[in-house]
Amino acid sequence: MTGLLVAVVALWGAATGALLPRAAHRFSVPPEEPWRATCPDGHPLAGWLGPARCRTCGTRQSYGPGGLLLPTVTALVCAALAVAAGTRPELAVWLLLAPVGVLLAAVDLRVRRLPDPLTLPLAAAALALLGLVSLVPEHAGSWPNALYGALALGAGYWVLWRINPGGMGFGDVKLALGAGAVLGWYGWATVLLGTFAGFLLGALWGGVLVLVGKAGRKTAIPFGPFLIAGAYAGLLIGAYTA
Repeated sequence: MTGLLVAVVALWGAATGALLPRAAHRFSVPPEEPWRATCPDGHPLAGWLGPARCRTCGTRQSYGPGGLLLPTVTALVCAALAVAAGTRPELAVWLLLAPVGVLLAAVDLRVRRLPDPLTLPLAAAALALLGLVSLVPEHAGSWPNALYGALALGAGYWVLWRINPGGMGFGDVKLALGAGAVLGWYGWATVLLGTFAGFLLGALWGGVLVLVGKAGRKTAIPFGPFLIAGAYAGLLIGAYTA
């Protein structure tokens, strides 16, 4: 049954990930600029979800990378979550939130921007969905802890942003609310683990860039992908050990 569950969940991840390239293209604009409404050739785009193709341009790959990468990453993330959480009801929440996390990481990597239409609804959806799951038998977490985790991690990142606004964007603060909610579901140890993992991954990546000459010690790098990756790492361990 576990193998079948993982396979079905991986298909879910691949299917939802295949809907992300168009949204990633439209959201990937510098701060303060409006979201994209056209393909690179200037043709209007229909909707937000779908592959990176333009109907007017034809069937060729016409805008934005990620046609295969985003579905693959989303499928792997969802499959790992299924292995860790098993058949517990909160798995449904993780599967709904995972594609949003992948989309946020892709956009931040491209333009160092975490869109408000994704970060704040992510936190609200996480708390609302986990509140519903807390009413279902056999769940393995705590909704109050999810709420406290969101508030604590959001406050912690807000303090870091106030201390060094040049080193961290306010989008990271908003994203931390959602990350704190999902990590807090499994307790404070998971919050600490996921937070530490995010900073560790960010520091390691920055160190690699410095070593290969791609960045200096003061070069700013997008932190959202590492915040998200750390949250996934903490969530996987928290779910597996719950």
